[in-house]
Amino acid sequence: MARPREFDEQIVLDAAIQCFWGKGFEATSMRDLIDCMGITGASVYNAFGDKRALYRRALEHYLERSFGERVIRLESTLAPRQAIEMFFVEVIDRSMNDSLHRGCLMVNSALEAVPDAPDAQAIIDDFLTRAEGFFHRCVQAGQNDGSISRAQPAADLGRLLLGVLLGIRVLARAKPQRSLLESVVRPVMALLDADDSGSTAAPIPTPLTEAHR
Repeated sequence: MARPREFDEQIVLDAAIQCFWGKGFEATSMRDLIDCMGITGASVYNAFGDKRALYRRALEHYLERSFGERVIRLESTLAPRQAIEMFFVEVIDRSMNDSLHRGCLMVNSALEAVPDAPDAQAIIDDFLTRAEGFFHRCVQAGQNDGSISRAQPAADLGRLLLGVLLGIRVLARAKPQRSLLESVVRPVMALLDADDSGSTAAPIPTPLTEAHR
C-alpha cells in the first residue's frame, strides 16, 4: 500500500517554479530543485519524475495559477476592451514588483527552447494559443459591442496583442522601466479605439494614460 505524501504538492511545485524561474531549465540542477523544494531526492523523483518531467509540471502549474486564473477573472468581470487593458496593467505591475526582474516564466521558457522536451514545448504552445485566444475573444466581443474599432480583423489584432505581451515581458527583463512598458501598450490601445475613418476616440482614463500617473 502506497504511503501518503508527507508534503503539500502545491507548495513544492511553487518552490520548483521559483527555482526554474530564477535560473532557467538548463542551469537548474536536480540538487538546486531538491534544496528549493525542501523534500528528499527520492520524494522528488517518486512524485514528479526526472528534471524534464518536473519542469513540465511546474510550467503547467504556473500557467494555470498565473495566466489561467487572470484570464477567467478579467473576462468574467470586465467589458472586453477593459479586460485587455487591465490584463496589461496587471502584467506591467507584476513585472515592476519583481525586484529580480525575471520576466514571465512561460515567455522565458519559449525563448530558452529546451531541447528534447516536447511535453514542455506543448505547454508553451498552449500558453501562446490561449493568450492569443483571450485577446481574439476580447477584440471580437469589443467589435460587436462597438467599444473596439472594426478597421482591422479581430484575428490580426489578437496576434498583435500577443506580440505586445511577449515584447513587454522581454523588455521587463532587459530594461525594467514602467514608463517604457506603458509606452509600448498605449499606442496599441489607441489603435483599438480608432474609428473606421482613422480618427481616434477620446482617451479613456485608465492606469495606462498619462492622466492617471
